[in-house]
Amino acid sequence: MNTKNLTASRLLMDVIKELGKLRLVPVAVIEESKMAIPLGNALIEAGLPVVEVTFRTVEAAESISLLKKEFPELIIGAGTVLSIEQVKAAVDAGSKFIVTPGFNPTIVDFCIEKNITIVPGINNPSFIEWGLERGLYFFKFFPAELSGGIKMLNAFSGPYPTARFMPTGGINDRNLTDYLKLKNVIACGGSWIVKKDLISSGNFEEIKTLTKSALSLIKSELGNIE
Repeated sequence: MNTKNLTASRLLMDVIKELGKLRLVPVAVIEESKMAIPLGNALIEAGLPVVEVTFRTVEAAESISLLKKEFPELIIGAGTVLSIEQVKAAVDAGSKFIVTPGFNPTIVDFCIEKNITIVPGINNPSFIEWGLERGLYFFKFFPAELSGGIKMLNAFSGPYPTARFMPTGGINDRNLTDYLKLKNVIACGGSWIVKKDLISSGNFEEIKTLTKSALSLIKSELGNIE
């Protein structure tokens, strides 16, 4: 493994440790940046200081910047990143890690070159091997349910025992802990606790309630991770 790959591995290890303690990453679509602060406040008050802000809106970078300034304790990732330009915008705004829906070698290699933590999306063995070759071992499994879900992740554990995953897509309170019980799952990404309509309508109390409920479910079935 070369020096760049070693650096990428260390950066990933830091993210894995942080996300592994929380075990749930809210995936938020913020259409208006003015909603970023109350969203961050709701998540922190609920006990979940992490959020993945998707680049599906023009105000994603501004939302990340506002969250970073207001909540230094919040772990902020940028999701649905589709270009190097978006990577730069996300990092400049304060994103700690980049998440892509698929495995784009151009974006992945750029992030490794610049020592930016990248969590690429995969849903088949070939993409896992592309990542492992580059020193990566933490992947977004997307879309999780449509790509074989728990059965597929179990199948990955045989040939790729060092690979770890963050399933996203179709995760909800009915299957969350089933995914988290898998040895190769670090955390799950979920949008059901931060639904776009809840954010847009300013219903942050419901977001807080849903988040607390999810964390309570995790604790009751899986206990605490120190």
